[in-house]
Amino acid sequence: MKKEQIKKIVKDRYSEIAKSSSNQSCNCCSCAGGQSQKDQNVRIAKEIGYSEEEIEAAPGANLGLGCGNPTAISDIAEGEIVLDLGSGAGFDCFLASKKVGKAGHVIGVDMSEEMISKAKALAKKDGTTNIEFRLGDIEELPVRDNSVNVVISNCVINLAPDKEKVFKEAFRVLKTGGRMFVSDIVLLGELPAEVRNNEELLAGCVGGAVTKDEYLALAKSAGFKIEILSEDKDISKTQYQDFPLESLKIKLIK
Repeated sequence: MKKEQIKKIVKDRYSEIAKSSSNQSCNCCSCAGGQSQKDQNVRIAKEIGYSEEEIEAAPGANLGLGCGNPTAISDIAEGEIVLDLGSGAGFDCFLASKKVGKAGHVIGVDMSEEMISKAKALAKKDGTTNIEFRLGDIEELPVRDNSVNVVISNCVINLAPDKEKVFKEAFRVLKTGGRMFVSDIVLLGELPAEVRNNEELLAGCVGGAVTKDEYLALAKSAGFKIEILSEDKDISKTQYQDFPLESLKIKLIK
């Protein structure tokens, strides 16, 4: 499948999630029945590492997406500039904004106009002034060279057709000594062609994922030093229908 076709599938899926509060594909793979959308989103957020306090801090931005909590594994400090790749409705941006404080700044980049609009509306409603949301492709970031202290990403790089380019772009925008904290889906085994070409699974963080070794090699080739923080294999059973995958949490240093 061509790269632009994959991007369109992903963009259409997440634009629809942003537009519809009753969307039943509330996580990268599936939702459990018998729960309200809000309850499903809260349940999923807790399962992947968000605390009750964090969820309550930005309830409208929690769409039940992701495979981890990159702000929790980060060492974001007050006054720093943070960039969120694939920021969605801004959930991780709002949490990062509390860590950087008034002296800091958070930038969220997302390819979906609907997600950007939703995030901006939530920031305005909340009165948050140290966040900005930019429409853009994470393979071609609308961010200056050497301008960011920390990059975070939550279950998004696996959706990009050119993952190496994403890592190179993150390396480009980070200052020397800057850090990148990533929670993402990687494969622990091969997938059949019918899974690779399934549009729902392509947009659901499975079809476009690469193996753990390949993922780490791409980050290394971009210039990063790599530290593996944790690996969650149980997520395969709770969120991803027993596909051979895990949620990998890593710290990358420029």
